[in-house]
Amino acid sequence: MPWWTTLMIAFGGLLLGGAWSLRQQKAPTWLWVAVAICAVMAVIAGILLALPGDA
Repeated sequence: MPWWTTLMIAFGGLLLGGAWSLRQQKAPTWLWVAVAICAVMAVIAGILLALPGDA
């Protein structure tokens, strides 16, 4: 597994933690939802990059 897939999944985890923190701090809903969506996209990108073949 290439190093950038691990990096993308880790980045998604950091973003997810940031979204949770924003939610706990009563940030506007659109803000933490946007960060959570970016987190999910980063994790999905990391998983797709880890798949064999041309993903």
